[in-house]
Amino acid sequence: MFLDRVKVIVKAGKGGDGCISFRREKYIPKGGPDGGDGGDGGNVVLEVDRNLNTLYHLYFTPHIKAENGQQGKGKNMHGKNGIDKVIRVPPGTVVYNCRGGVTPSLLADLTYTGERFIAAKGGKGGRGNTRFKTATNQAPRERELGEQGEAKTLLLELKLIADVGLVGYPNAGKSTLLSKVSNAKPKIAEYPFTTLKPNLGVTYIDDKKITFADIPGIIEDAHKGKGLGLDFLRHIERTRVIIYILDITQNPVAQYKSLKDEIREYNPIILKKPYIVGVNKIDLMKTKIAIKDAIYISALKGDGIETLISRLKGLL
Repeated sequence: MFLDRVKVIVKAGKGGDGCISFRREKYIPKGGPDGGDGGDGGNVVLEVDRNLNTLYHLYFTPHIKAENGQQGKGKNMHGKNGIDKVIRVPPGTVVYNCRGGVTPSLLADLTYTGERFIAAKGGKGGRGNTRFKTATNQAPRERELGEQGEAKTLLLELKLIADVGLVGYPNAGKSTLLSKVSNAKPKIAEYPFTTLKPNLGVTYIDDKKITFADIPGIIEDAHKGKGLGLDFLRHIERTRVIIYILDITQNPVAQYKSLKDEIREYNPIILKKPYIVGVNKIDLMKTKIAIKDAIYISALKGDGIETLISRLKGLL
């Protein structure tokens, strides 16, 4: 199941307490201090895993905790450090710190495989009484308690990373086109909002792997969160090339203007990306509606697909 936003509460491990201990050996009734230090608490770490493309695996584990450090022991034995808790996330995961009543603040933007981020740092272990021995205090009964680990409420938000983003109104034919150019098998039907989540497909152009993202259909005022709203717009930010898919039977000129207006209101920088305009469903109309530099296609019958791929090849 696809899930692109989840909130989790993370708690790093507490540091182990330092130990108060004195040597007890035969013929040495009052030996010196030998209390060891406590171990450091484990960190909560986010790590990018390229095999993931959803945050769904975190939905049922909203509370995540790293291991505590162990207490110090006598004979100057230090406690073991707590084991880090590693949370695997897909490429494109953005991490926000949620504080009560305050706008979430950006902590990290995780994009490449193997990238790691310490989301919550473990507490430092306390010092044992050996550390407090001085020339004037040969038998200290002091120690430090371990520090608490950090605790945070995180908002994890996935922005898909793809080479090509298919953008258009509901029922414009994006899913059909994706099925033609890639190995994806998206749900296809003749009614709006068939695609309620991004679909990913992969194809090869000149032996180069190209990833396509069929992004849920846009509606008017999507930038205000209406319809699929921000769920749609967030996923086009990372695509290298945008293919606008317009329905020739539904005033494609107005569609094209509306799509660009919504994107401009959300993030105008997206409009600077390379793009292709594909006017779809030409099998349903004999007259072409002139749109500058557009490629006319029938995703259903495959007409114009080679031309579109050739143009895409030039942009990539």
